[in-house]
Amino acid sequence: MPAHNHLSETQRERLLNELRENESPLIRDRILILLLINDGKTYEEVAKFLQISYPTVASWAKQGDPDKLESFKDGRAEGNHKKATKEYVDMLLSIVDNEPSKYGYEFGRWTAARLAKHLEKETRIKLSESQVRRILKSKKYVFLWAKYSLEDRQDRLKRKAFKNRLKEYLKVV
Repeated sequence: MPAHNHLSETQRERLLNELRENESPLIRDRILILLLINDGKTYEEVAKFLQISYPTVASWAKQGDPDKLESFKDGRAEGNHKKATKEYVDMLLSIVDNEPSKYGYEFGRWTAARLAKHLEKETRIKLSESQVRRILKSKKYVFLWAKYSLEDRQDRLKRKAFKNRLKEYLKVV
């Protein structure tokens, strides 16, 4: 347990400045733990005052280095390793702009699952369809399904007769 007035004046000033300027509430709490302990508060008093657990206070009192402000940051905040590199995203965007037939497929539209499968063949990087969809959404791409007319597949004479009957019906109503 750090002793009362264990911080030098420069360390204390640096921590106070960081406490005022830092936007992260977690980092401010961690700095405040050291400052309160420096003022002579016990771990129990600090835990009660900040409404956090005793082990958290003990951990940050030990971990927090007043000379290295980076020690107050949480390593988990850096995020996970991203599989989708810039080259992968560029390739995805160039592929989605082209028709699937250009790549030898018989289907007429790309789906996120089809894109994921095709890109896995090309790059050997396996992403789920939801990850591909998320990348496309972040790049402002939207899947729109076109509505096809079936008029060319219908009997033209029957269709013309129906339209005439509909016109007559609409005149009556």
